[in-house]
Amino acid sequence: MTLEQWLPRFLLQPQSGSDPQSANAAVMLLLWPEQQQLQLLLTRRALHLRHHPGQISFPGGKLESGETAMEAALRETEEEIGIARDAITVLGSLPTINTSTGFVVSPWLGLLNSKPKLTLQPAEVAAVFTLPLSYALSNEHRTKRWFTQPYREHQVHFLPFDGQLIWGATAAILHQLAEQIQAP
Repeated sequence: MTLEQWLPRFLLQPQSGSDPQSANAAVMLLLWPEQQQLQLLLTRRALHLRHHPGQISFPGGKLESGETAMEAALRETEEEIGIARDAITVLGSLPTINTSTGFVVSPWLGLLNSKPKLTLQPAEVAAVFTLPLSYALSNEHRTKRWFTQPYREHQVHFLPFDGQLIWGATAAILHQLAEQIQAP
């Protein structure tokens, strides 16, 4: 899907359920046009991190005192992968996601004009890779399963890609994005 096809579909969708005020963490879904389609940036978290070590994620982290969720997503993106805030056009937010580790994550969509030049913060990010947005949005690739834990059932989303397994909150955010774009 090209930028010209995708952008109006997202911008015309209501942002219902989004409550960035309740978030204690925020992430940035970074998109840019490349090879006639939109690309999405994902990171692999450093292995020594306390929360979600080694997992695939979006740039992001905890909100600092007095900071909005959007400000946190922009700040964390700059700190983790070196993309300046003013290079990102913020398109909007998706509904917050509650993680199993107690975070309420506010996902934000940001658009870059071209493929970014990255400067990774190795204390937080082990690696990055890109994923065609059309792949992430395809119902063919995304799956979900229910797991039973003591006193609750828990749905987990999965998206395998190029030897990587995107799962948990990151895959759930991509599922939300796909549902929003595909909604009538």
